[in-house]
Amino acid sequence: MDGIFWLIVIIIMAVTEIITLGLTTIWFAGGALAAFIASLMGANLLVQVILFVVVSVLLLALTRPFAVEFLNKDRTRTNAESLLGKTAVVIQDIDNLKAQGQVSVEGQEWTARSINETVIYKNAHVEVVEINGVKLMVREKIQK
Repeated sequence: MDGIFWLIVIIIMAVTEIITLGLTTIWFAGGALAAFIASLMGANLLVQVILFVVVSVLLLALTRPFAVEFLNKDRTRTNAESLLGKTAVVIQDIDNLKAQGQVSVEGQEWTARSINETVIYKNAHVEVVEINGVKLMVREKIQK
């Protein structure tokens, strides 16, 4: 009876993974497979559950980062994502308290905010470190 339960879990997790393609449930299908094999070998339910949890967590922790990197290597970044790490020029003082600031990067004007809450003045060069909605989060670049 335990074996049927684990087969159902495997199927549910695999189907969910196929539908979402998010690399979120396949690891639990692996854990369920380990528990299913343990049930076929006569292990009690406690051993099966422990095996399910341990194998799922290990698969998630050890293989997900590599799988995500491998599967996303050919992914094209969006226009906004391509701005990360770029240098921008401040065209309006950036002052988070006054909710103001604009930068120009690659010929486009963006609303900007300082990542570390400092005021950054017009004509300063900044680095785009994050995108928060439609605002670029920037930090001042040290001029050499």
